[in-house]
Amino acid sequence: MAQLTAVLASTHHPFYYKATTSPPEDRPPFAADWQRKVEAYRSTLTAAEPDVLVMVGADHFHQFFLDGYPQFLIGKAPRYDATFYNEIREFGLPTYLLQGHEELSGYMLQGLMDRDFDMAFSHELKIDHSIICPIITVRPDADLPVVPIYTNIFAPPMPSPRRFYQLGRAIREVIDAFPSDLRVAAIGTGHLSLELGGPRQFGEHGPDAQFDADAIEWLSTGNVDAILENVTHESLAGAGNATAGFMDLLLMAGIAGPGVEAAYTDQLDLFHTREMYITWNPNQTPQQSDAARRAADVSGGVAGAMTAAQVLGEPVAPGAAVEPAVDEAGAIV
Repeated sequence: MAQLTAVLASTHHPFYYKATTSPPEDRPPFAADWQRKVEAYRSTLTAAEPDVLVMVGADHFHQFFLDGYPQFLIGKAPRYDATFYNEIREFGLPTYLLQGHEELSGYMLQGLMDRDFDMAFSHELKIDHSIICPIITVRPDADLPVVPIYTNIFAPPMPSPRRFYQLGRAIREVIDAFPSDLRVAAIGTGHLSLELGGPRQFGEHGPDAQFDADAIEWLSTGNVDAILENVTHESLAGAGNATAGFMDLLLMAGIAGPGVEAAYTDQLDLFHTREMYITWNPNQTPQQSDAARRAADVSGGVAGAMTAAQVLGEPVAPGAAVEPAVDEAGAIV
């Protein structure tokens, strides 16, 4: 059977490429720090040695609009044209032609249908920056086939946070059941608190720093119960008008599994948003463990989970360390 070697969940910021490839005199002051953190995060995927990438994102009204926006969709194409004109114009993103993996896409579609997810599918899907951004950050050679999965985080009515989590669990079951010796990595991007076009867009920090800190702790400790107890469509909208993208990060926690602690966690407070980088290693090898420790040494992140207090730069009280995560059988992981 296929082996899930890594699950990566991060925010996606379309200005990263331009910020880190422009002439030095044109780069923002935080560019070097940002690049250092991203390259450290990239090394956690490299250590997983995947053969194929299952990639979760959302179409930003590029290919789909209100006349037909699917709740959940999977691509089934042999290859995927990527990057739309406005993304080239505004963000300076490069174009790509990504190879697909039709066999795994077809198996994934049927497997999710069998698990009560009535997925839409497309043989002519074009990819936007929700998937191209993580290609740039963690697999810039774009040398692996992809299985793209799109979710609806923009067009109400949206699926519930619980449904996103359930889809993540179903994706994990399908990957584990795929009759192949492929090494699979699942990569998904979304948002923490985020305001687009609203009055809180260009604040000193993201629009809701406490939500960001709590979200990173919940995700990195595998505390799905806390997420489902505290996160609703209304609370997400209150944290910023584009914060519904957090549900894609919750989906990735579903793929990792309940109670599974991250192998690596990092974050960066930019002037209007907080970036987050998490890697879970479901079948962690010594090589992956070493890579997470080295990445943390370079980035200032942690080889493990991160508390909300750590995110906010607050001192952690004695005895307030994160409880060890356990797997579904109750064993410490």
